[in-house]
Amino acid sequence: MSPKKEFSIIIPFKNWSSDLDECLIQIQKLSFKNFEVILLPDDPVEIPAVYQGMSISIIPTGAINPALKRDQGVSDSEGKYLAFIDDDAYPKNNWLDIAYKIFDTQPNTGAVGGPAITPNTDPFWARVSGAVFLSRFSGGFPERYIPKPPARVVNDWPSVNLIVRREIFEAVGGFDSEFWPGEDTLFCQKISQKTSKIILYEPELIIWHHRRKELQKHLRQIGNYGLHRGYFTKIFSGNSRKFIYFIPSLWVVFVLTGFVVSLFIKWVFIFYLAGWISYFIVLAISLKDICRYETKSVGYCAIPYILLTHLWYGIKFVQGLITTKLISSLGR
Repeated sequence: MSPKKEFSIIIPFKNWSSDLDECLIQIQKLSFKNFEVILLPDDPVEIPAVYQGMSISIIPTGAINPALKRDQGVSDSEGKYLAFIDDDAYPKNNWLDIAYKIFDTQPNTGAVGGPAITPNTDPFWARVSGAVFLSRFSGGFPERYIPKPPARVVNDWPSVNLIVRREIFEAVGGFDSEFWPGEDTLFCQKISQKTSKIILYEPELIIWHHRRKELQKHLRQIGNYGLHRGYFTKIFSGNSRKFIYFIPSLWVVFVLTGFVVSLFIKWVFIFYLAGWISYFIVLAISLKDICRYETKSVGYCAIPYILLTHLWYGIKFVQGLITTKLISSLGR
């Protein structure tokens, strides 16, 4: 009987795609070889011949959300560590080496996450979508999208690049969530509240993650994030109740009410104008940050994306706050 794998790489997805091919090709190149891959499509698929030499299990799940897919994948896996990645992402070749060293030398670390970088090969408008998140002023958490030393403790990390000790996963009951997106936020909250282990941000634990190629899809994704974050803020304590998540909604209130009131009260117009000047300064700082990692053309085109992102996220966050019961969609 072959020894158990150190890592189980868990990949939920709907249908086979060229992005998944890219993901598996790069997984084949990982320098740490003691792993298995658990693929979780909606319907049965055949493993292409090029991957026949890999330790791959295909577990059709039906049309369930990614959280439940991951839980099912873990139940049919054997790895000591559970490496979660999306089908439209791919890892750096030392991805598992870094995670193994952390778990081996830091017993207080229950999970480790790292940045999901936009590939340089992405189409122009996908890179614009990704650029929105490259500044703290435009996206809030640039360390999720570019390596930002030092390593540090976090209480929330996206499941696109999250590796967890199996015993911690089992101790908190897995993802076990009806929500998508946002299931990773609730999972990380359970780790922080129910275990004594930390979640570590490691800037060198790198994957690349493709972005949305169209503005409409970008805003749909952002809207889903805002909707769920607003709902989580209302019904859950913990990592969703950060002031930073309220800022876009406060900006929306300022933009709408300020405009109406300034039509009738002169001094309010001056205050309203000052607010917009401050916002344009923020956009200028964001542009400077973005151009450290992207071309100027991408940076300039990201400015209207940032404006629309802030407004739409703010609107959907408020919708989440006032929603009585949120039913997540499996659409993307």
